[in-house]
Amino acid sequence: MPSRPSNSVFSAAFVRTTDGWNGAEVDLSEAEIADDLGDAVQEHLGLTGDELALLCVEVEDEWFAIVRYQGDLEPRTFLSDAHAGLSDDLGELFTELAGVAVDKDTPDLGVRPAGDFELLEDLGLSSGELVELSMEEGALPADTLSVIAERLAFADELDRLR
Repeated sequence: MPSRPSNSVFSAAFVRTTDGWNGAEVDLSEAEIADDLGDAVQEHLGLTGDELALLCVEVEDEWFAIVRYQGDLEPRTFLSDAHAGLSDDLGELFTELAGVAVDKDTPDLGVRPAGDFELLEDLGLSSGELVELSMEEGALPADTLSVIAERLAFADELDRLR
């Protein structure tokens, strides 16, 4: 069984429908490999085809991740801090999905976003805005995800699940 961070973890997935977004809290406690994350999203949302789904994960005041799933396409991942993989096994899964090789010998140079900065562009959030939001000084991951959810019109669903 993978170790989990001592910090609080919140994870929810959102599927885009013709009526907007629907969300469900997603339990990632049993995820051992990156594919387990996608399986959990599919199971909790009941995905059946090419639906667009976003998995949003926040680890208290440490980091957040957004993974975009759509049909048979490879998942696209944004990670607010590439150092997430140093903190716990869940962080390692997200750094793997984001294509980040974490060097444990390199000193911490502060928050360093990683992954696919453009995964939300077609939904109305540019790569520049995503990076700027993730690096905003003093902003907690929960606050940043709330702003992103507001911009993408699923804030009500996110608030309902929190």
